[in-house]
Amino acid sequence: MSAHPSGRAGVGGAIAQIVLSSRPISWINTAFPFAAAYLLTTREVDLTLVIGAVYFLIPYNLAMYGINDVFDYASDLANPRKGGIEGALLSPRLHRATLWAAALTNIPFLVYLVAVGNPASWIWLAVSVFAVIAYSAPVLRFKERPFLDSLTSSTHFVSPAIVGLALAGAPVTPAVVLTLSAFFLWGMAAHAFGAVQDIGPDREAGISSIATVIGARATVRLALVLWVVAGAAMLLTPWPGPLAAVLALPYLVNAAPWWNVTDTTSASTNRAWRRFIALNYVAGFLATMILILAWVS
Repeated sequence: MSAHPSGRAGVGGAIAQIVLSSRPISWINTAFPFAAAYLLTTREVDLTLVIGAVYFLIPYNLAMYGINDVFDYASDLANPRKGGIEGALLSPRLHRATLWAAALTNIPFLVYLVAVGNPASWIWLAVSVFAVIAYSAPVLRFKERPFLDSLTSSTHFVSPAIVGLALAGAPVTPAVVLTLSAFFLWGMAAHAFGAVQDIGPDREAGISSIATVIGARATVRLALVLWVVAGAAMLLTPWPGPLAAVLALPYLVNAAPWWNVTDTTSASTNRAWRRFIALNYVAGFLATMILILAWVS
């Protein structure tokens, strides 16, 4: 009789670990862009909005981060950041289950989104899923290809918005292009800055990244420039878009103290990275306010 409760606990623990590998704290970062883009275009809540938002909230992140945790396990063991909100340390016994969970949760949603979509949304959905897989999966491993790593990581967060726009049939206007370009530059800056803290563990594991190649100082400065350009791009968009330029300021203030960081002291940027996670929620709230203003304008 006692075997059953422990068995249930074992299954529950495994599910909890797999869910943790999807980085629940970051779920909103991919669901919000899709939902905001789709809702602002259609101006109605329908089944596609709900299903798409749920997909980019959980299954998408399970695939993105779960695949990463499976194939980065060896290097994650040597990374002191792993094992919490900054990245799960997924037990090897759960690797196969995680990959299956990612596949089985993604496929039904993808089938629906393809069924209700159009050629443009199919292309961008394919780009989105490919970027998720290619970032961490063996052979492709875009995360180990300097500069392509930041481009791919940014695609993870911008492509849901493009899928939402394509599904909703949004016209391609200069304002849309500028906004997406600013978002993409922000994503590249975020990835590059985040890579700085892992220079030590990555080099020990033989993993290349934008930060291991050009160094901590150059990477931080590149991230700051990208955030500045992203904010400047929003100044060129129609009202209330220029208000979003202000959203770059907290990221600049957060990262600027590490302007002269060295490879030796690169791990210290983790303090800024932890604040970065919180800043995303503040920026997300302010972005929501701007979107509401755009809705009523």
